[in-house]
Amino acid sequence: MLSLGLGLIAALAWGFHDVSVRFVVGRTGVLRSFGVVLAAGLILLLPFAATGGLPSDPRALGLSALGGLSYAGAGYALFRAFEIGPVRLVAPVIGAFPILSIAFAAMQGQSVSATQLLAVLAVVAGVGLCAALGDTEGAGQGDRRRALSWSLAAAVGFAATFALGQAGAAAGLWGPVAARIAALCVIGGALAITREPRPANGGPFPWGLLILMGAADALAMTLTYSAGRLPSPEFAAVAASCFGVVTILLAWAFLKEAMRPSQWLAVGLVFAGIGTLAVA
Repeated sequence: MLSLGLGLIAALAWGFHDVSVRFVVGRTGVLRSFGVVLAAGLILLLPFAATGGLPSDPRALGLSALGGLSYAGAGYALFRAFEIGPVRLVAPVIGAFPILSIAFAAMQGQSVSATQLLAVLAVVAGVGLCAALGDTEGAGQGDRRRALSWSLAAAVGFAATFALGQAGAAAGLWGPVAARIAALCVIGGALAITREPRPANGGPFPWGLLILMGAADALAMTLTYSAGRLPSPEFAAVAASCFGVVTILLAWAFLKEAMRPSQWLAVGLVFAGIGTLAVA
């Protein structure tokens, strides 16, 4: 199923993006890093969008822009959730956003079989378990209620981002462009209001890595938005939700971070669910 393929490539791109976050946030700050990533992706996308001429569907463009607003809010909520609460508390909630994506699709008349629903639940459970089992923080740390609130906001935001972006797929590449402009306005405004300080002794500004992260983020968003033109576009969101697992696997492969046997079982559960969706 092509939608799943696009979602898996998006998961790989977002996995690289998330692994890279740890190398830049401590040197630049959350809002500043997010803003540069959005701007870099926008600059890289514009020439490709321009080759296709101006968009002819204002409604699709508007839906894509609304998706960008959701993306900005979801990204900020994700950072806040992980700042307040332990991974084992917030990751399963954030990683559950594909359930909302399936619910949105069902409300729009898309048919979802019991087998497909079970496969989605397997992916969600595997993603949450893989993150939670690798967490070394105490479960009692942080303000649980605030952390769960931010986690739920992130999950709703990501589900809305994919639903709105795929509904505006007729805008073509101008959809992700509009989304990034909208998200950049939100993050830029937040940065101007908060005047987030750059961390002391952060070293040289990591322009190169941030540009690569922007390219990966733009690619992932473009692929998930493009799935809106394909059958069962909601499954692209399900596959893209594996970015958390991809992040952990990349950290294991390149940063030599340990993987527990139970985490490997969770990874297997994720890919079993993806494989079931591919043949269901």
